Amino acid sequence: MRTLLSRVPGGPETLEVAELPDPAAGAGQVVVAVGACAINYPDVLVIEDKYQFKPARPFAPGGEIAGVIEDVGEGVTGWQAGDRVIAVIGQGGLAEKVAVPAAALHRLPEGRSFAEGAALILTYGTTIHALLDRGRLKAGHRLLVLGAAGGVGLAAIELGKAFGAEVVAAVSSEEKAQAARDAGADETIVYPRAPFDRDQSKALAERFKAAGGRDGFDVIYDPVGGDYAEPALRAIGWEGRYLVVGFPAGIPRLPLNLTLLKSCDVCGVFWGAFAARDPAANAAHVDRLFALWAEGRIGPRVTRTFPLERGGEAIAAMAARQAIGKLVVEMMG
Repeated sequence: MRTLLSRVPGGPETLEVAELPDPAAGAGQVVVAVGACAINYPDVLVIEDKYQFKPARPFAPGGEIAGVIEDVGEGVTGWQAGDRVIAVIGQGGLAEKVAVPAAALHRLPEGRSFAEGAALILTYGTTIHALLDRGRLKAGHRLLVLGAAGGVGLAAIELGKAFGAEVVAAVSSEEKAQAARDAGADETIVYPRAPFDRDQSKALAERFKAAGGRDGFDVIYDPVGGDYAEPALRAIGWEGRYLVVGFPAGIPRLPLNLTLLKSCDVCGVFWGAFAARDPAANAAHVDRLFALWAEGRIGPRVTRTFPLERGGEAIAAMAARQAIGKLVVEMMG
């Protein structure tokens, strides 16, 4: 089978297409012929050895896939060859075939493409956990979404609206603002590109405060970090929740006096650890996501697809923060 391997730490240009033996299904596993693999920001970090998990090399990046079961290992029940499935696997997805624990599988609904299926669970799973478990989002709340045109950002808009919140989407271009409006955002803010000096940071804080209104935002969803974090935190309301989702713009330093003055919470969101520690709660969230998907209230926006040999380009686009919606590498249609 063909795969896209990371043999040495580095950027997407270090990845190389290689031929490897087909995987075998061990006990409790199935082999999936991969139809599509979605690209996420952890793929940028893991090949540079900057992610919290460092797989042994060589490895293929790619943490969420959709495809067709080709073989079933000993002890696996409820699945058979030919079933269309989705799985979040950590890494290994940028390959034509991969061995997957049966416990990680979800059934890909009829009528949904591999690209859509691969783009669903990690993005929306992170976001539903963030908004409901960590953010305690309720109908009528005001929600600020930073980086709102990326995969998790669009998911936050859609889920925020599905849960009855008023959503303000912050983005870096008018094209991205239109994508946020198309996803249902009530209001958009186009902010400049960081880094910011003190005056620019203050000006952005004032724009966020104006959008937040007199009482400020109940929940702020931040998958961006960097110089955007402090201006956003200054717009939080009394006892609001600031959700820390990711840092493509850099790890921010927050003045903790703001948390005292607003009596607010800064909440980390680590969906992978949550899913491992409380699989039943995560499964309930995934069931809810599938129901919302069936109702048409959410849906992955796959805006670009790439063949396997150009998977590095997809990761490079993610690293450059150029992506609107989801980027997906397709192995078969």
